[in-house]
Amino acid sequence: MPRSLSRSLSRATSAVLLTLAVLHVPPAHADDPAPVTVTVNARAALATVPETGIGTNHAIWDANLGTDATADLLKDAGMKLLRYPGGSYSDIYHWADHTAPGGYVAPDTDFDTFMRGVRRTGAQPMVTANYGTGTAEEAAAWVRHANVTKGYGVKYWEIGNENYGNGHYGTAWEADDHADKSPAEYARHVVAYSDAMKAVDPTIKIGAVLTTPAEWPDALVAEGDAGTWNEVVLSTAGKKIDFVILHWYPGALDKTARIPDMLDLVRRQIAEHVGAGSERVGIAMTEFNTGSSSNGTNTQPGALAAADAYATLLAGGVFTVDWWNVRNGIGKVTQVEGHTDYGDFGLLSSGTCTADGSVCEPALNTPFAPYYALQMVSRFARPGDRFIRAATDQAKVAAHAVRRSDGGLAVLLINTSSDTSYPVAIDYSGFSPASGAPTVLTHTNGATSITTSATGSATSRTLPPLSLTTVILRPASAQADLPGAPGQPAASDVTDRTAAITWPAASAGARPIVKYEVYRQNGAVSEQIGETAGTSLTAANLKPGTRYTVNVIARDSGGGASAPSAPLTFTTGTPASSSCSVRLTKQTDWASGYVGSIDVTNHGAPINGWTLTFGWPRAWQSLGSGWSAVWTQNGREVKVVNEAGNGSLPTGGSVTIGFVGNYSGPNVLPAVFTLNGTVCTTR
Repeated sequence: MPRSLSRSLSRATSAVLLTLAVLHVPPAHADDPAPVTVTVNARAALATVPETGIGTNHAIWDANLGTDATADLLKDAGMKLLRYPGGSYSDIYHWADHTAPGGYVAPDTDFDTFMRGVRRTGAQPMVTANYGTGTAEEAAAWVRHANVTKGYGVKYWEIGNENYGNGHYGTAWEADDHADKSPAEYARHVVAYSDAMKAVDPTIKIGAVLTTPAEWPDALVAEGDAGTWNEVVLSTAGKKIDFVILHWYPGALDKTARIPDMLDLVRRQIAEHVGAGSERVGIAMTEFNTGSSSNGTNTQPGALAAADAYATLLAGGVFTVDWWNVRNGIGKVTQVEGHTDYGDFGLLSSGTCTADGSVCEPALNTPFAPYYALQMVSRFARPGDRFIRAATDQAKVAAHAVRRSDGGLAVLLINTSSDTSYPVAIDYSGFSPASGAPTVLTHTNGATSITTSATGSATSRTLPPLSLTTVILRPASAQADLPGAPGQPAASDVTDRTAAITWPAASAGARPIVKYEVYRQNGAVSEQIGETAGTSLTAANLKPGTRYTVNVIARDSGGGASAPSAPLTFTTGTPASSSCSVRLTKQTDWASGYVGSIDVTNHGAPINGWTLTFGWPRAWQSLGSGWSAVWTQNGREVKVVNEAGNGSLPTGGSVTIGFVGNYSGPNVLPAVFTLNGTVCTTR
């Protein structure tokens, strides 16, 4: 190219660039996404991270169960609980002779070998006693061997595994030699097992199997039963157990939002059917997996869902979440987000191949993506940390946070987008991060480790696609001699509009405590609902039929604030008296829908023409059909108008109407009904 032409082109290029700058032509990255707002609220406390929070299942058909390499990998992943002898094998396994008739038992997988691995891992054991083909005496002998003879100190003992899968509801996968396969029979044996096992060691904790809300066969009532599996088991055996057992294989990667309702429904069942002292009954999720090979059981999407679910379950007070399982073997092979998914539900590769030998897993003990997800959660949320509220304004990005005992804070950010790097702007309430770069842990799609760096700032970060990021922060300044946190609040005299909240006093720091502030959690925002110089407050102006979670903070004479109390959750009712009342009854339920009957009674002046309205509590609920009235649904609101023949309701008069309600998640029933604009008493 002639030199003169080159100079001319250079001048022309400069002129074009100058013109673009003057015209403010957007740069090539102008279509990048707007920053995602992440809100972290240190005043909105949730559950404390338990010692046994992060766990996994061992299976006696895994020949590598007892190896040092396995124990060391699990220790490095932060495993704090190991469950044995493995799923449905629990109901055919006889510990004394290490046999499982009808199943394969690998060498070197006996109980003592398992316990050696537990100790090397630094975890606690969870043992499942054989209900299906065993006896209470056999289980008691196992407790004697473990805790008296060997001194292992095994604290947690389950009675059976998924025993509702014994054919009682029409589908059978769980061994059960009992002629009576009803929940009542299982509950009677739970009582016998508990008595026999605690006679050997009164310090152990006994768990009973429940169905998981909205997962089959939850809500079904079989012929001859007095109620659902959960109702019957809790009513009969509730006084003899210390925890309940849930299993969850959601089959999709977007169901984490259902966990709070899942746990709330289980706690309501425990409170109703166990009665006084029911708060001592804990919840264990002893089997969890994403449950869908099409979405990636051992690739990054499944890993992200695992991290989100573990954090949500633990923040909700579950005392252990146990992955299914350490090794599982090759299944359906697919390509997921650029990587081979082997359809393996394990954390570690078993090195197996497909039946035709065309595809083999990586070498034995190679960690799959969920291994790194659980390792990330263990480094993010350590035992003794307290979960606090965190939220985002982008559905593709999830956030969790914990406050640490040293005053620091950690934030876990999960980007589930396949192709978008999201910048995030983090806003902190009740916490001031130190200046300088925080410690950052990152795991990205296809990575074979978690990277650690000190980069960026506490308030902004860019999340790669399909990534886990933990930001670990120090406080800007250590505030010594602040008040201690108030004790666990309690609620009483809960009505439709008010609740009496009390709490144990906080310990004073360097200055006297002058008041307590009570905050309601509204998402990740704390809204103050009152303050007092004492240790009780009546919360007013509440909404009927609404679940509230509150924390209490102590404030000293210098303005210093304590850490928040543990959370208190309660649900308001409906008016004690009204000009109308409503009774909603489930006639029958098939675990994805139900027939409901609504009795409406008029206690006021005679009515000629009526309209009943209510709202579905959750987006996964809908109206299927209705009768004895004209039914319509708009969004979540359901409107029911009288037919020509039943519009007249004299004082004391009633009308009964019916409907089919559909649901695909925890079925929180409607609680608030209005008749011609008046909120009714729900009976």
